[in-house]
Amino acid sequence: MDYKTRQDTDKPTIAAAAGRLKEREIEDAETLAALIAGGGPLDGAVFKLQDLTPYASALRDRSFRKCIFLGCALPAEVLARAEESEALIFPRISGLPFEPYRASCYSVEEIYQGFEAGVPGSYQETPDARIYKYYEKTCKESQASFLDALAMRLHDHAITDALNELLEGQKVVAFMGGHRLSRTDPSYRAVAVMARALRRKGFLIATGGGSGAMEAGNLGAYLARHEDGALDEALTMLAPAPSFGHGEPEEIERWLTAAFEVRSRFAPPDSRDAGHWSVGIPTWLYGHEPPNAFATYLAKYFANSVREEGVLSIANCGVIFAPGSAGTIQEIFQDATQNHYETFDGPSPMVFFGKGYWTLEKPVYPLLTLLSKGLPYSRWIAISDDPEEVVRWIESYAEEVFL
Repeated sequence: MDYKTRQDTDKPTIAAAAGRLKEREIEDAETLAALIAGGGPLDGAVFKLQDLTPYASALRDRSFRKCIFLGCALPAEVLARAEESEALIFPRISGLPFEPYRASCYSVEEIYQGFEAGVPGSYQETPDARIYKYYEKTCKESQASFLDALAMRLHDHAITDALNELLEGQKVVAFMGGHRLSRTDPSYRAVAVMARALRRKGFLIATGGGSGAMEAGNLGAYLARHEDGALDEALTMLAPAPSFGHGEPEEIERWLTAAFEVRSRFAPPDSRDAGHWSVGIPTWLYGHEPPNAFATYLAKYFANSVREEGVLSIANCGVIFAPGSAGTIQEIFQDATQNHYETFDGPSPMVFFGKGYWTLEKPVYPLLTLLSKGLPYSRWIAISDDPEEVVRWIESYAEEVFL
């Protein structure tokens, strides 16, 4: 491998981080009931989509200083008390196909609710398709109204908040690459092999959440708890639908059907075991390109600029770039900019898979080595055709920085 730092930091445990966040963010009825019953201070708490009506008497004399209420049901006496405390109150926004104040990322089951393999047109009834139709009408066919624009920004903020909470304390490796990479392409299998190996070693896999190289990354993580032979069996099952075509509903449905068949054949050995899960971060800007069905969590955004910055910034153990075109090259230089100026606590690896592609066909690698010359991140730029070598390079970085 051709090798062309980040400062060590104390990483809180996932449990500790979740506990710290939950003290300030009230996102479920159980936490709300426990907080009120405990009689502790409420000042500064963020209440998301909570019904406070049953607690009217208990909250009548409480202080809500610097509290934020997002889409909550507030009885009159609590509303008056909150206004006296100068709390911020954001009401529910009706008529939307999405929840602006959601408390979690999407799951595959949620975003594809209503999809039935072999039933023509069922994809069009899923939340993913209905939200894309809304986005097309609202943002592509006309300028978004103030309320629609605000609702989408609130949604994206909520997704970022949920994603940050989910990833706290994790060692994250991102995979970038072309969305047109066929399921039958050897590079697709190579990406899945790398992702599987890294997930087995404790790294969390993140991708752009779409098809091609992104799907391969999520697939590799999804199969991490299965025997090695599961990957080749899965690829055989996926081969009859190598891509989502041009995004026509019937093509998407064939592509999804094959993926859901693999999910059914290779269900996680234990749903409570997080050793197989991964994250996809897609966008409705490219809504004709559906999210893949192998990511455990989907942090889907309306604003692609926020999504692009986010998927790179969370990759604290580096980004692996498989062959791709304009979108992937944009991500390469966006990642390079973050590393160049050490925007997020110092540089992390940029590993290019495919020497011929990245030095001759799309000669990004030689330019990047010149751009980084003399700077700390030059040490963390690498290129290889060997999946095992790529994995070792990521491991070597993590061993140096996180131990």
